[in-house]
Amino acid sequence: MTADDAGSGTAEEGGVRDAADAAVRGPGVREHAAANDPVDPADTDDADAPDPIALRLEQLILGAERQYTPFQAARSAGVSVELATRFWRAMGFADIGQAKALTEADVLALRRLSGLVEAGLLSEPMAIQVARSTGQTTARLADWQIDSFLEGLTEPQETGMTRTEIAYPLVELLLPELEEFLVYVYRRQLAAATGRVVQAADDAEMVDRRLAVGFADLVSFTRLTRRLEEEELGELVEAFETTAADLVAAHGGRLIKTLGDEVLYAADDAGIAAEIGLRLIETLTHDETMPELRVGIAFGTVTTRMGDVFGTTVNLAARLTSIAPKNAVLVDGAFAEELSRTGEAPVSEAEAAEAAAAAEKEGEEPPGYRFALQPMWQRPVRGLGVVEPWLLSRRG
Repeated sequence: MTADDAGSGTAEEGGVRDAADAAVRGPGVREHAAANDPVDPADTDDADAPDPIALRLEQLILGAERQYTPFQAARSAGVSVELATRFWRAMGFADIGQAKALTEADVLALRRLSGLVEAGLLSEPMAIQVARSTGQTTARLADWQIDSFLEGLTEPQETGMTRTEIAYPLVELLLPELEEFLVYVYRRQLAAATGRVVQAADDAEMVDRRLAVGFADLVSFTRLTRRLEEEELGELVEAFETTAADLVAAHGGRLIKTLGDEVLYAADDAGIAAEIGLRLIETLTHDETMPELRVGIAFGTVTTRMGDVFGTTVNLAARLTSIAPKNAVLVDGAFAEELSRTGEAPVSEAEAAEAAAAAEKEGEEPPGYRFALQPMWQRPVRGLGVVEPWLLSRRG
């Protein structure tokens, strides 16, 4: 967004989204040609003044009035304009030139982040990563709440009332509760993530860990996009993502990201990842509105960065998904070995029969395998060489 765009931000009559977006997106910073000199607020064109309704919503959400230009905010925080610019852009805020659009809270946030760098608690690149990851995550959350939440709740109830007139008192009531809930969920997620990391076997595994990574992909999604109306397509994607997120969480996995027709999840345990993959197939198969599904899972070393996962294991899981039969789960050899090692599946049915016979001879219970593995034909996989996939299923 340019400086002119950020300044004008007009809310259309009866439309809460433009007004609320202007409030939620917040200000950005851009290096100014005269960054070493304060900018006179009188130089700002009145035509660029924000819409009064949008400004009221912004002040309500931010809890403060605009009083600083980016240069003034950087000076008040005791940091260079260059560093301030890097922080604001990392958080995902648009450039606004030297418009007076920042608040005391913006200065405080800038001071806190730079203070962590000065104290040696974070390096500057790490601080930039913190700003970027927080900005990206909360931007998506804010967009979702404005698009799906406020839009539905602000349907005019009385003739002559606009969405904006309803939105203001609604935001006023909801904001404190949503803010408290956000902090609660963040602390819960932070505690869970910290617990997983500190349980790593050694320091190396705290960054590069052995995980099961799974992809679930809707079949023929491109054809669906041409056949379905936009609203129908949106409902299908939302239903798929909601179902996948619930199943992944319920069975102890972690949803890494959703890509419309595809979800990526991870689990510390191969058995958990296998259960999730099969549950996804079983659940969506019984939903007549859903297309068929393919799932690919791989096990191995994974690099985690900013909530995402990277590495050969992730690439292999994606490739397995692309060659999996419809409504089936394909896994790699390492995943099959891990299931066998933990007693979740036999290497072969012959081994299962032998184990059952040995247990019966000793008067013991036979092994309770949960899953079955069937070797498939070896095949070349682009960028990864020849792999031998295994078809995963439940044991009767």
